[in-house]
Amino acid sequence: MSGTDHKTSETAATLGRLATPALLLDKHRLDCNLARLSSRMAERGVVLRPHMKTAKSIDVARRAYPSGSGPITVSSLAEAEYFARHGFRDMTYAVGLAPHTAERAMRLRKAGVDLKVLLDSPEQARLLGAAGRAAGVAPTAFIEIDCDGHRGGLTANDPKLIAVAVALGEAGAKLAGILTHAGESYSLFTPEALAAAAENERAVAVAAAEALRAAGHQCPIVSVGSTPTAHFAEDLTGVTEMRAGVYMFFDLVMHGVGVCTTDDIAISVLTTVIGTKPEKGWILVDAGWMALSRDRGTAAQRVDQGYGLVCDVAGKVYPDLIASQASQEHGILAIRPGSAHALPNLPIGAKVRILPNHACATASQHELYNVVSASSDAIHARWPRMRGW
Repeated sequence: MSGTDHKTSETAATLGRLATPALLLDKHRLDCNLARLSSRMAERGVVLRPHMKTAKSIDVARRAYPSGSGPITVSSLAEAEYFARHGFRDMTYAVGLAPHTAERAMRLRKAGVDLKVLLDSPEQARLLGAAGRAAGVAPTAFIEIDCDGHRGGLTANDPKLIAVAVALGEAGAKLAGILTHAGESYSLFTPEALAAAAENERAVAVAAAEALRAAGHQCPIVSVGSTPTAHFAEDLTGVTEMRAGVYMFFDLVMHGVGVCTTDDIAISVLTTVIGTKPEKGWILVDAGWMALSRDRGTAAQRVDQGYGLVCDVAGKVYPDLIASQASQEHGILAIRPGSAHALPNLPIGAKVRILPNHACATASQHELYNVVSASSDAIHARWPRMRGW
């Protein structure tokens, strides 16, 4: 499937006739989310490099870049190859380098893709240089910086930072700059804490870049990014680009963090009522964890949304109705514990939508997006998603 925004006989369906479970994408909400962050970065003079790990779709990428291609971030080399086939040439592969990924990445560079890779050790710099020489190309790499202890990378004051830059030069690779990700921002929930996380991300990234420059190394790109910090950063002095991905769709974790409202969440899973257990306060649906994912990211937040928040078929949230349990192909809807709201009367065959905890995880369970709008129950298009690594 090549992806299209054109209605065909296959896509001329309605929500009422759509086989479930099915992944829905509200195109208007998507466009609003894209415009919101794009405008924010433009106002601050920072390049936005969208992370395609959430969408994994050329049709979504074309909404971000309606006039053509642009800079993107990818989380797998399968993504890089997929977007390269669709004309994207400026990419950052934001996952630490291994020998086999270095070789595969250099094949993309040889094919004309400006693919920049990520590393944080002299050993990776040497293997990247070897892969570049074998392919007959000059590699380009970011050094990963750890700004909050969330994952990999070096601290800004680690002596190894300069050693990695030296190793890159000795290996014949170009230093693109530094890259960091404020992943711990996902555990925050107040504007003050999010603004502080954004400032820390900026300050650490800039300090690392300045340390490299002071040691005689060019550091043209200072790349930061997480969806929460992207939306709460005010001062981006010294930063050249912002990466974010889940902002395209948003989800309940981002709602719990305080970055979006439920009305901003662009994807949902359409599901059908297949049974009721009024004595238990249950409604059974045909969307289990195979359709919703096992992600329980809201369990650690102030409001636990179970496996997702339930809406009617038009997208209006039922008060305190959540997918409280999930097995492989069954979901159980129930009123949130402690709530005074009543279980809605949903007969067998009724359809509802479930908003996801984690948009990336839920979308990854499906092969395509059924594109909808709030003003209609029509399926306007089907946009395929790529899969794999």
